[in-house]
Amino acid sequence: MDRKGEPVRQPISPACPNDRSQREAGFTLLEVVCVLAIFALLAAIALPALPRGTSRPRLESYAVAAAALLKADRNAALRRQTEIATEVDSRSRLIRSGATGRVVKMPDDIMVEALLSARCDQGSVGSTIKFFPSGTSCGGVVALSISSLGYEVRVNWLTGGVDVVPFNRG
Repeated sequence: MDRKGEPVRQPISPACPNDRSQREAGFTLLEVVCVLAIFALLAAIALPALPRGTSRPRLESYAVAAAALLKADRNAALRRQTEIATEVDSRSRLIRSGATGRVVKMPDDIMVEALLSARCDQGSVGSTIKFFPSGTSCGGVVALSISSLGYEVRVNWLTGGVDVVPFNRG
């Protein structure tokens, strides 16, 4: 108290540990958890919208699917004792079965290159791989790649066998 009997107010010092405003500074655990939950919610909404490229395992699965389609066409040619032509369209990134019409369509980020026979069995081919009743074929290679990684689906002309072979252009 001062001389007049009034209480004396002391200045508030930030260094004073007994100061009430100093004790309430900072965040509670509940506030921190709420902020983290909001960030997690925003990330869950935003991440699926981001474009994603084809991964190496996914590229391999496309190569295996293309090989399975080609093997099925070869088996159909043997079973039906007729010629079956599998269409390979590298511009549209698709392979269409000549036996069933089933299609394997590659995503836009996969580069599809086809090295196919220009002539086969006295006929023009160019965009197909033909399988004959004897089990032989015109042969060809379909390469699926992203950047420097890729897989080749190889069709042997003599045996009609289909293999998937990885390659690296780097």
